[in-house]
Amino acid sequence: MKAYQILPGANIDALRCIDYPDRQLGHGEVRIRVHAVSLNYRDLMVASGNYLVNVDDPIIPCSDGAGDVLETGPGVTRVQVGDRVAASFFPYWQDGRTSPEKIRHALGGDIDGMLAEEVVLHEDALARIPASLSFIEAATLPCAGVTAWNALFVSSNGTKPGDTVLLLGTGGVSVLGLQLARAAGLRTIITSSSEDKLRRARDLGAHHTINYQATPEWHEDVLALTQGRGADVVLEVGGKGTVNRSVAAAAMGGTVAIIGGVSGFGGEVNPASLLSSAKRMVGIFVGSRAMLEALMRFADVSGLKPVIDRVFPFAQAQQAYRYMESGSHFGKVVIDVTSQDN
Repeated sequence: MKAYQILPGANIDALRCIDYPDRQLGHGEVRIRVHAVSLNYRDLMVASGNYLVNVDDPIIPCSDGAGDVLETGPGVTRVQVGDRVAASFFPYWQDGRTSPEKIRHALGGDIDGMLAEEVVLHEDALARIPASLSFIEAATLPCAGVTAWNALFVSSNGTKPGDTVLLLGTGGVSVLGLQLARAAGLRTIITSSSEDKLRRARDLGAHHTINYQATPEWHEDVLALTQGRGADVVLEVGGKGTVNRSVAAAAMGGTVAIIGGVSGFGGEVNPASLLSSAKRMVGIFVGSRAMLEALMRFADVSGLKPVIDRVFPFAQAQQAYRYMESGSHFGKVVIDVTSQDN
């Protein structure tokens, strides 16, 4: 079977499609025919060497994939041949609070991921896909979707309908966060430097949009739009260039969910800015299989359809990485593994 490999830090040009040997299934393992894989900013970090992993050999990249079960090994009880499944980002984190043991491996980071025609995973790493979601749609959820779900509904301070969420940018996490928030009855504010992307966000139901290039002090607009109260939850993806404004934009008792660092990590936050208004900062490191399953159920019941910006055939995986790198996407970039078009 065919699979892509990359040596972390060797950059996108090193992404190569190879003939990959099949292996026998061990106890509890499942062979999956992959139909779709979605890209995340983290995949670019792995390629560039900016993702902190200790790997000396090439790996199969990408954490997010969906497919159907081809074969089950001895002792498998959770799934059966023909089931439609998606893989959890952390194969050892099934439920509960995180721990070093549960996040000791992550797909497409320090162990082989999903960018292959077939993969072998333990049954405990798999979540069933509801009939309402296609493989392409389901492939967008394990990293970006679970990250947004965790930030909004698990690690936040009791988010409830009518609360306000602030979303920075229009990448995969933010757009899925916008969709989840709208479906859950939250008031949404989203930022971008692109008027076209802000228009698309409004089409998705964003209540308010802010062009952060035209309004560098965008936290002031957030406060004005909320009559001085601020956002109950902020999905902070910018890093050191935005974190202090995110704290300023948060409501008293609100949560700033630290998700990424597009502008780099570092910078300083004055503890007094948190202490004086009981604001909280929480690090979001994707989530568990149970969160993925909860997200799948919510998408099924609510009719949520993840925004797919562009789908590339399997043979154009490198072009998909380049498109993701350009930052021109709105929503998710997906690779259709079943499509072999050049």
